[in-house]
Amino acid sequence: MGTTSASPSSSCCVAVATLAERRLLCNGMERKMEENTVRDVETESEAGGEDALVGNVNKLTVNPPGFSGNPRKGHLVFDACFESGNLGRVDYISEFEFDLFIRPDTCNPRFRVWFNFTVENVRETQRVIFNVVNFSKTKSLYRDGMSPVVKSTSRPKWQRLPAKNVYYYRCPDHRRNYVMSFAFCFDREDDVYQFAYCYPYTYSRLQHYLAGLERRNLPYLQREQLGLSVQQRRLDLLTITNTARHLSPEREKKLVFLTARVHPGESPASFICQGVIDFLVSSHPVAQILRDHVIFKIVPMLNPDGVYLGNYRCSLMGFDLNRHWQDPSPWAQPTLHAVKQLIVQMNQDPRVSLEFYIDVHAHSTMLNGFMYGNVFEDEERVQRQAVFPRLLCQNAPDFSFSNTSFNRDMVKAGTGRRFLGGLLDDTSYCYTLEVSFYSYMAAGSTAPVPYTEETYTKLGRNVARTFLDYYKLNNHIKDNRPIHIHSSEVTGDSDRKGNGVGRGAGDRETERSRDVRP
Repeated sequence: MGTTSASPSSSCCVAVATLAERRLLCNGMERKMEENTVRDVETESEAGGEDALVGNVNKLTVNPPGFSGNPRKGHLVFDACFESGNLGRVDYISEFEFDLFIRPDTCNPRFRVWFNFTVENVRETQRVIFNVVNFSKTKSLYRDGMSPVVKSTSRPKWQRLPAKNVYYYRCPDHRRNYVMSFAFCFDREDDVYQFAYCYPYTYSRLQHYLAGLERRNLPYLQREQLGLSVQQRRLDLLTITNTARHLSPEREKKLVFLTARVHPGESPASFICQGVIDFLVSSHPVAQILRDHVIFKIVPMLNPDGVYLGNYRCSLMGFDLNRHWQDPSPWAQPTLHAVKQLIVQMNQDPRVSLEFYIDVHAHSTMLNGFMYGNVFEDEERVQRQAVFPRLLCQNAPDFSFSNTSFNRDMVKAGTGRRFLGGLLDDTSYCYTLEVSFYSYMAAGSTAPVPYTEETYTKLGRNVARTFLDYYKLNNHIKDNRPIHIHSSEVTGDSDRKGNGVGRGAGDRETERSRDVRP
């Protein structure tokens, strides 16, 4: 899964040495500047914005200064004009070094984190350093070993770059911004290489996945269009339950509501959400029992425009939708407005017991999966709220109860968790489920385990399975059959070994994992 050359080469040595030297050079300056930091907020910083970056690069050929004529092999061509793409500018520094600028979220220059771009017209064995120079975040998992992901046309499975060739540092050359630099060696001239902040999960991928579910004509699955985004993309709602078991009008229906991708750059949330769905519609005995006793309502992509556009946090119009739950606009925030209306309507239905709201996110500074919950005066309610995360911790080796926290921060007042926690009655529990963009610490391990698409979906399956324990439905398992969840029971993909992208990739051990394809 490696992506840089391990073979000795003068140009490679120069590239990596230059990268290391810059890091050492900036370390001293970094400490000095951190003492005089002006408004470095943990979430985002307005400093270092590139106001001129309003669109993505489109098949941009970066030639050496003074060069004229047709581009030669090795004159790199950058592109981000595709779904979920993001790259606003490229500066030529030298033949092996390029500064890359993230395009800010549409209509909101504060947020510059997500990137997703392609590079082509490469020369075999060409070695480069890419510097992503205008991050809006200060704290980042890049400091802890996180690295971007890469794939190419001949090797379409995403892989992480080797952490040893990635540096994250504060540098005076770029307006005190944090810079993420990585060295890479292209190894196949005819390939198009794609680099991203994390594994992308696009709007089109979701539509393809949902269409495939619909074609299966499952009697316990209903897909409906809850509304449309500003740019007229579907807001999908899935209902998963055994309807025959819920026909009795006097029987109260337990309901779990789950949403994901309100923040469009948090793509791991979609893999978790797909894991939940895959498990709930499967033939696994636990899934069958859950469908008999619980109604699951799932909105897998709350911000389809932001996802499509390659934003990190905002909608088309520059709103962080997860700060507008109190009074969403039907024309500026139509997807949020539609979901809120539905939840309010269900909460007023005496036949429905809306017991859970879970909003799925990804976290850029912490490891593992964990939850945020609300704070209550009633101590008994506080203890009851802790039950689900405790059970999930037992079922999911990557979930951390110690990282789970309960708060009432004012800055989070407009979030789904906080707003709905105040709206719903005291038998309902609202959580934000977070998962690291990078890795988790397994029990007994001293080194973090990087997340893959498959391990994200596995966390989703474990979330779904935990409702069996929460509702104490284990006695419904026939013949005391083991209820451990295996991937083969909920997805038909077969195990494959990934092939490394980039020169020297074969020198690293290849990790066995499964493509999670719709």
